[in-house]
Amino acid sequence: MQMLMPEPQIFVERTLALIKPDVVDKEEEIEDLILRSGFLIVQKRTLQLSPEQCSNFYADQYGKVFFPNLTAYMSSGPLVAMVLARYCAVSYWKELLGPSNSIRARRTHPHSLRAIYGTDDLRNALHGSLSISSAEREIRFMFPEVILEPIPAGQRARDYLNLYVKPTLLAGLTALCKEKPADPM
Repeated sequence: MQMLMPEPQIFVERTLALIKPDVVDKEEEIEDLILRSGFLIVQKRTLQLSPEQCSNFYADQYGKVFFPNLTAYMSSGPLVAMVLARYCAVSYWKELLGPSNSIRARRTHPHSLRAIYGTDDLRNALHGSLSISSAEREIRFMFPEVILEPIPAGQRARDYLNLYVKPTLLAGLTALCKEKPADPM
């Protein structure tokens, strides 16, 4: 029986999504596309960042030619920050976004969000985290009150399932089998 049943795994990842100032009026439309793509919006908030906050958020871009324009653009109006969750959230969100240059996205990924909503390389409409570690850092930046618990994987996930989930399921299923209720729900 064990050969037929794969080991249970936990596949939920979180990533940060930002709807940038120039397309914040398309928020509902973009959220609908996000939800239809299998994401769950775990948290959401509208905020306006100061140029200093933008500089801190994009600190890894410091020194690049476009950095002053980027901080000015990102602080030019309100933006919507969302924590998205799903299986492989970071990679699926990057795929849905398309290339960072909206002009190139229109040529190579015409159905991507940046191709649809973006204007150019700077005004590309949406932001996505590049990796799981950058997602955690960016989520903490935009949602300082959030508690990000590490997602168990490997042996830690198996230990959690064996210690907490399996005993509860076993007790519940055993009780159901003994009573055989007409409506098991």
